This record gives sequence, structure tokens and C-alpha cells, in this order.
Amino acid sequence: MPVAIITGASKGLGRALAGALARRGWDLVVDARSAGPLEEAARELRGAGARVAALPGDVTDGGHRAALVAAARELGGLDLLVNNASALGAEPLVRLADQSLAGLRRALEVNVVAPLGLVQEALSLLRSSSYLPSYEEVAPYIGEAPYIGSEGNGIAYDPYPNSENSQNARLSDSPTYVAAGGAVLTISSDAAVEAYPTWGGYGAAKAALDQQSAVLAAEEPALRVWRVDPGDMRTDLYAAAVPDDDASGRPLPETVVPALLRLLDHAAPSGRYTAAALAPEGADPR
Repeated sequence: MPVAIITGASKGLGRALAGALARRGWDLVVDARSAGPLEEAARELRGAGARVAALPGDVTDGGHRAALVAAARELGGLDLLVNNASALGAEPLVRLADQSLAGLRRALEVNVVAPLGLVQEALSLLRSSSYLPSYEEVAPYIGEAPYIGSEGNGIAYDPYPNSENSQNARLSDSPTYVAAGGAVLTISSDAAVEAYPTWGGYGAAKAALDQQSAVLAAEEPALRVWRVDPGDMRTDLYAAAVPDDDASGRPLPETVVPALLRLLDHAAPSGRYTAAALAPEGADPR
């Protein structure tokens, strides 16, 4: 059975994705800071037939990250690493003039440093995964212009963004090919590419995470490295960010999961995607 690590899996998008993978036959390593909600989620996942290792802890703790990867190894390896745990840096969000530097450091530690630490810990398992086929064996294009550049969707989509500088360097006549390997799915935000008042600290952290993921994709062409903007969601994180906003009309995290599963189903190439562009035709956007 394929194995995934999902951080921040006790609620929200992490829990919804974990449930979908469990129903597909995946085994799971899940974490969250609060033990009670995490164990409740784990019972639900086990009820769907998954083997589950539920480890409460903080992703900024190197020992905790090592334990997550060790648990995946015990389950048989690692095919998908989902960096979903996040921190805002201020609750509620504030303008940069009032942004606590300690809060910004916390946002960077959770959103940028911890994901890299987890990737480093898990890299050997991800490299040895054979779950995803090569780029050569699938149709890599999904939907309309899923890649998001600094100017929006106007950039021509390149289905093999890393091929020229990595596997085909000095081999211009060779076919595009990337060996089988695992995947890293990083949950990004439109705040990483758009300037919204009060979202500066969080957006800066997500922008750094995006660039970090892009470089990882260039350095590890055998892996898929996806960074996905899930769009608006009705989550506790959003409620903490903007407590005065009425979020009742925002989509539930479960509505985003089919878009994430399309990345797996199509063995999509590394890149930045939006859930809206990935959503299957006819999917309910609510």
C-alpha cells in the first residue's frame, strides 16, 4: 500500500485529504499539535481501513519530524509528503507596521523551515518510491493554465519545467524522462503572490515556501513537487486570521480534495497549481 505523511491532519484540509487517501487504500502518518483531535481523526481513518500512525507534536521540533519519517518507514516507505501544517504569525492578522517579529519568526519556522527539515529527513524514502510513473508515461497537462506566475496565468505552461536544466542538460536529443519517485505536496496560498493588507507576514512565509519548493523541484527531478493554492476555505485558520469575517459562504476543505487527488491520478509534473484550475469539470465549487 502507498504511504503518506500529512502534517496538520486533525482538521481542515489535512484531515479531509487524509480521509480521501484512506478510502483509496493508503496508509498514513498524521500529526497535529493537539493529541485529542488527532486521535479522533486517526480513529476515523482506521475505520476507513487505513493503517495509521498518529503522532502529536510540533513540526518545528526536529525530533518530531524524525519520528514521523520513522513511522512511515515502519509502514513500508513513503510515497507522498504533504506539508499542510501552517502558522499565521498573528491572530488575528495585523498590518506589517504592527507585525510581531516573534510571530513572523514563528510563521517562517512552521511554514518554511519545518517543511524543508521534513523533506530532508524523508528524502531517501521519497527518492526510492515507485508509486508514481514517469512523466513519459502520462499526459502531464491538467486543465487550463494551472501554472501561476508572478503576472497571473499568462505564462505559457511548460509540462516539463525542469527538464532543460537537469535530466536533459547537454543531451538535447534525448527524450524527456524522469524516473519514478515520490511526491511532495505543499499547501500554498494566493497570499504568496498577491498583496493583501494584513496578510504580509503570512504571505511572505508562503512566498518563501513556494520558492523553496520550486528549487527543490529543480534539484530533485525524480520527485514531483507540487505547490497548490487551495483557494478560499472555511477553516479554523481563516477564522483565526479574520475573526470578524463571515466565512459561512466559503467552501469546505472537502471540496478542494478532488483537485489534489488529480495531481496524484495524473502524476502531474512539478509546478504551482490552483485548486480551481485543477478541479474536475462539473465539480461543485461551493
